[in-house]
Amino acid sequence: MNGLAAFQRNQPGGEEKLITEYAPLVKKIAYHLISRLPPNIQPDDLIQAGMIGLLEAARNYDSDQGASFETYAGIRIRGAMLDEIRRSDWAPRSVHKKARMVSEAIREIENETGRDARDHEVAERLGMSVEDYHQVLRDANGYRVVSFDEISPADEYASELGRADFGGPQDALQKADFKRCLAEAIAGLPERERLVLALYYDEELNLREIGEVLGVSESRVCQIHGQAVVRLKARMEEWRKD
Repeated sequence: MNGLAAFQRNQPGGEEKLITEYAPLVKKIAYHLISRLPPNIQPDDLIQAGMIGLLEAARNYDSDQGASFETYAGIRIRGAMLDEIRRSDWAPRSVHKKARMVSEAIREIENETGRDARDHEVAERLGMSVEDYHQVLRDANGYRVVSFDEISPADEYASELGRADFGGPQDALQKADFKRCLAEAIAGLPERERLVLALYYDEELNLREIGEVLGVSESRVCQIHGQAVVRLKARMEEWRKD
C-alpha cells in the first residue's frame, strides 16, 4: 500500500474505499478474538469498535514510515477492540478480590519456600478446599481478557511507525525491560502452565483445542491457564507497583 497517504489526499472517496476494502480484516480480527472470550461478549460489539480503529488507521497512516497499511490497520483495529473490552469490565468485584487474594497467597508461599506454590498450599493459605480454589481460578480466568494482550505487537511497531503518541525513548526502554522480565517469569513457570500459555498465546488455540492436545477437559485447561496468570501476577508484583 505504498503511496496510500497521497492516494487518500488526491482521490475522491479514497478513505471510504479503503474502509470498504479492509472491512473483512475487521471481521477476521473480531472473530479471532471472540473465540477466546466469554460468551457474553458479542462479535458485533467488537466489529463496531474495530471499524472505528480502521477509520483512525485510514486517517493517520503514513506510508513513509515503512509499515504496510494492513499491518498498521491491524494494530489499530485490534487495539480499538481491546480498549472496548477493557472499558466494559463485566467481572463482579468479588472475582477481582478473590483473584488478588490468590495472587498474594502465591507470592507469599513462593517467597517463603523458594519454589512454585502448590495448589493445596494456596488453598490452605486461603482457608478453602482445593475444589473451591480451582473454582476461583476458573471464575477469574473466565472473566479475564487475553491477559498478555496488554503487551501487543503495537509496542514493537511503535518506533517503526515513528508515532509521537506511543511515548518516548524512556517508555520504550521500560516496555523492553518489562517484556524481558515477563519472559523470564514465564520461563520459570511449571512445565504444564508454560505449555498452556504457549498453545494459547503463541499457537492461538482456544481452551477446547488445548484440552484435546493435552488430553484433559476444557475446564481443567481453564484452571491451568488461570493458575499460570495469577502466578505471573504474583511474580511481577514489583512491576505492577511501579
